[in-house]
Parts: sequence; structure tokens; C-alpha cells
Amino acid sequence: MKQLKVFFLLILASLSLKAQPSLSLEEAIKRSLENNYDITLVKQQQQIASINNSWGAAGRYPYIGVSLGADYALNDNANEDFIQNRFSGGVNLNWTLFDGFAVKITKQRFAELEELSKQNTAIMVEGTIQSVVLAYYAALLEKERLNVLNEVMLLSEDRYQRIQQRKELGSAVTFEVLQAQNAYLTDKTSYLSQQVFYKNALRDLAFLMADDSGASYELNDEFQAMPVSYVLADLQAQMVANNKSLKNQYINQNLLENAILSAKSSYYPTLSFAGGATHTRTGNDFENSGISWNNVNNMYGNFTLSYNLFSGGNRKRALQIARLEEENGLVELEQMKHELDNKLANLYEFYLVRQELLSVARENMEAAKLNFQIAREKFESGAINSFNFRDVQLIYLNTSLQELQAIYNFIDTHTALLRMVGTIVQQYE
Repeated sequence: MKQLKVFFLLILASLSLKAQPSLSLEEAIKRSLENNYDITLVKQQQQIASINNSWGAAGRYPYIGVSLGADYALNDNANEDFIQNRFSGGVNLNWTLFDGFAVKITKQRFAELEELSKQNTAIMVEGTIQSVVLAYYAALLEKERLNVLNEVMLLSEDRYQRIQQRKELGSAVTFEVLQAQNAYLTDKTSYLSQQVFYKNALRDLAFLMADDSGASYELNDEFQAMPVSYVLADLQAQMVANNKSLKNQYINQNLLENAILSAKSSYYPTLSFAGGATHTRTGNDFENSGISWNNVNNMYGNFTLSYNLFSGGNRKRALQIARLEEENGLVELEQMKHELDNKLANLYEFYLVRQELLSVARENMEAAKLNFQIAREKFESGAINSFNFRDVQLIYLNTSLQELQAIYNFIDTHTALLRMVGTIVQQYE
């Protein structure tokens, strides 16, 4: 009867798996990079920065305008009434020819801002990849925990049924039956609660992919950790070359240098040109003599050279502030380098420790599995009682969960290490 029940459970499980779409880590990352809400927003900001990065926005080109006009007037006087019609059209041009290199400086600033926006996008991509990797393996962790708890629950159910049979045969007492029943119900409660944790983990992963379909995915990657040997000096070199936050700080420093050049440009004169042409056609329709037309053409071109002799010390103060902000930026840059070096060293040590803990957990799991197999055989043969078997069963359960947690902890640290040195994108391309 028990074998038939297990058979039907396996059939139902297989049918449910077929109904669920499979999802690999690679596919999850791909979907997130295409649909993630934060990435969509930061890409829009990058597009705005790209549009702003133009010579027109910097002020290199002239402003050209056209105008058209039509006026009608009735003049009523004592001698003679007449109607005046006036039509006019014109074009005007305003162009700043020189303003202390401000146009070039502004264009450089726009280019730096666009590059900064690209780096912000790259940082968001790295963060999203890290979040997806951890969310994917967190879901796998909950899935593996569910499998372990299911195994333990089925074993507890089998133990409970065995002791019930022994009681019927007179070789077990009620206390043993109640103890086995309590263990089975406890394991079943843990299993049911774990189902909720697994479903929640899948929802968190779906949110990162911006998937609101409610589909329950079947994760088909293996839940395993692959230790890699690293040299701290190599990691530090990769971090200096690839870390996106550090690159952002360099761009911010360039913007501060650009602000100094902008403050210096106010000490130069400004040369501008204003020109245009207008045409006016006026018609006077007299009551007694008829209409007469008058055409007037006008063209002009003016150059203006201006220089600010004194502005209350504003230019000097602006230049002093810009230089101080540049010095502050250099200090912040050195601080970030030092902070990143410290974090990398700490994370590297943490990586080595978790690698060793993973090895210990695997070894401990092998011992617990062997011990559990031996205890199970002894329990089935009657060599040990149900209480001793339950103790070994709990040790096996805790050891299994500890190994799973050690695997996830190692993946967590490894992923953080890859992001810090700026190679997480290459790792999960």
C-alpha cells in the first residue's frame, strides 16, 4: 500500500513539473537585463544624457528667427479718410562667437555626463546580475531544503507506520507511537512551511525579471558551488581596472576639473554678432485718390564685444570654490581607493573562510549520511529504538540544511567578489 502511494506521488510530481516552464540562470539573467524596472529607468536616463551631449546644446551654433506681421488701420480725420495696410517680414540671427571657450568646456561637460550615465547603467547591470544570481540560488536553496524536508517527512511517516504495526503486534507501547506521531507531524509542518518559502523565493526572482504572469518556474540549474583559486594581488589589479564605482569617481573628478575651466572662462571677453533683414510693404488707401504702396528694406549687422570689469568678486569666489571642490574630489578618490582595498581584502578573507567551511560541511554531510544509513538499518532490524533513530534523523536533517546553507553562503561571497573586481558581467555573459 505504501509503495502504491509513493508511486502516485511521483506521478503527480512529474505532471506538475511538466506544467512548469523551465528556467536556467542564464535565461533569468537575460530576461532581467531586458525587462528589469531599474535597468529600464537607468537606460532612459542614459538616453537623455546622450541627447544632451550635442554642440547645439553647448551653444556653438547661432539662433535664427523669422517674423511675419500684418497691420490694418483706419484713419478718420477732417480732411480725408484712408485705410493703411502694412505687411512685414524679417529674419534675424544671434550668434555668440567667443565667450572664453565656454562652449568647448560645456561640450566636454556634456560628454563626461554621458559617460557617467553609461557607467551608472553598467553599475545597475552589475547589481542586477548579482541580485538575479543570488535570487536564483536562493530559490534553489529553498527547493533543496524542500527536498530534504520531504525526505525526512516521508521517513518519519514510515517510522510512524512501523511503530503502529509494532503496537498492534504488542512490541511497542503507546508512548512510542505518540512520539513517532509527534515527530511526523513536526516534519510535515516544516515541509508545508518550506513550500511557502520556496514559492516566495520564486516570486522574488520573477520580480527581478519584471514577470507578473504568476508562472511557477522549474529551476533546472544545479545547486552547487565551484571553488576557484584567486590571488589577492591579481584581484586588486582587476578592481583598479574594472570597478565601475571607481571609474565613476574618476569621471566626477573630470567634472570638477571642468568646473575650474568654466570658472576661468568668465575672465575672458565675449564677442557676439546680431544681424538680420526686414522688408515692409505699406499701402495707404485714400478715399479720394486711391491706394499707394511703399516698400522699405532694411538690413543690419552688429558686433558686440563686452567684458565684465567687476562683478563684486563673484568670479574670484567661483574659481576658489571650484578649486577647493577639486581638492575635495581628490581626497574622496583616495578615500574610495583605500576603502575598496580594505573591502576587497576583507571579502577575500571571507571567501577563503567560506570555501573552507564548504569543505567542512561536505565532509560533515558524508559522515551524517553514512551514520543515518547505519542507524536506519539498525532501526529496521530492531537493534536501536525509535528515540535513538530520531536523534540520528535530526542530526542528518540539520547537517543537510547546514551543507545547503554553506553552498549558498559561498555563492553569495563569490558573487560579491566578482562584482567588486568588475568581472561579474564577463562571468555570467
